[in-house]
Amino acid sequence: MAPSAAQRIVIENCSIATVDADDTEYASGYLVVADNRIESIGAGRAPEGLENVVRRIDGTGHLVTPGLVNTHHHFYQWITRGLATDHNLFNWLVALYPTWARIDEQMGRVAAQGSLAMMARGGVTTAMDHHYVYPRNAGDLSGAIIGAASEMGVRFTLARGSMDRSKKDGGLPPDFAVETLDGALSATAETVDRFHDASFGSMTQVAVAPCSPFSVSTELMKQGAELARSKGVRLHTHGSETVEEEQFCKELFGMGPTDYFESTGWLGQDVWMAHCVHMNDSDIAAFARTGTGVAHCPSSNARLAAGIARVPDMLKAGVPVGLGVDGTASNESGELHTELRNALLINRLGAHREAALNARQALRLGTYGGAQVLGRAAEIGSLEAGKLADFVLWKLDTLAHASIADPVTALVFGAAAPVTASFVNGKQIVEDNRLLTVDEDAIARATRDEAQRLARIVAQG
Repeated sequence: MAPSAAQRIVIENCSIATVDADDTEYASGYLVVADNRIESIGAGRAPEGLENVVRRIDGTGHLVTPGLVNTHHHFYQWITRGLATDHNLFNWLVALYPTWARIDEQMGRVAAQGSLAMMARGGVTTAMDHHYVYPRNAGDLSGAIIGAASEMGVRFTLARGSMDRSKKDGGLPPDFAVETLDGALSATAETVDRFHDASFGSMTQVAVAPCSPFSVSTELMKQGAELARSKGVRLHTHGSETVEEEQFCKELFGMGPTDYFESTGWLGQDVWMAHCVHMNDSDIAAFARTGTGVAHCPSSNARLAAGIARVPDMLKAGVPVGLGVDGTASNESGELHTELRNALLINRLGAHREAALNARQALRLGTYGGAQVLGRAAEIGSLEAGKLADFVLWKLDTLAHASIADPVTALVFGAAAPVTASFVNGKQIVEDNRLLTVDEDAIARATRDEAQRLARIVAQG
């Protein structure tokens, strides 16, 4: 229980989906926030006699949920949207690596601002960025990205990526776009030491994140895992995204992606993989046995024709699964709340058909599932007393949702719901679909300017 001196916010008269272990819901309930924690939650009116109530919110017509948690993204791609729109993954990467390899600190900052803004105004309260392109003399890219998240007020994990397998080594990135093994490890360790905050409620954390099997040497994978565990941080990479990747691993390593990951120390409760589209039964069993998590990115997987991930089978086996936007060069909308709907619909095209996922499972993927994957389920992902006050008020009483009686169904199956308010750590960052912490219009202008500057640099060679 918070001390009586705590400043309190009271939200009443709203539907609530707590996404707790019992999926507790209230048709009309209340939420009390004391400073940066949830103090109480329940049905009916808030308790009488609360002290230091600085704000009361009438939530009539709204559904309150935990804030959405994004588990995979590439912010820098914000300034390269709409390119290579008819390519599969490998061809798309080959087409865009030469452009991405020319980003600098200013571009990285603006791209991070744009990516974060689109997510935050759509209900994301915890974001992550897998940044793995560190061109020489590009400036402080990690600092720029983390600074953008801090300015916006979003809880954030930077997955400090790296690549050391270029074209000359049989990889896809151009030679000038990669780091050396020692350089990547040293810079990653420095980023962890500089930015990672392991405390309860921290706003910034860092993970070790070599890019993928086809852009990273086996030695970087192995030493990256050792580095992460010596620093006590999580591990992230891409895995089993396409058929071509599986073929690549078998030709180069003599085994499939999951066996390769296990051989390099990359399965475990401190690991999560992006995509995991092409997983057989033994792969899923290995993830479940080791507690390895998955970032499911349905729109990106469809955009790049990668396939349909076996999310229902993963969940049944006990694999932690969250949702990811992925980079906005393969998901131009850049919004996570649309992934609730796309995860549900796309998985129904798979083997399980209409029994694949339901609305509440989709909401859990985008909230508690994401918190599990990022290792923060004790702090966020559900609305429970003692957890951090990261939550969203979705407006469901407009024309778009007027005839859908169940609010969770309305949120997941219906049109994208307006965000009346979004709170992180008890502080409001969105009001009526507009960010309160930054100037959206200025970010839009800067986005256009930096995208044009990057295009000029690429054109000049």
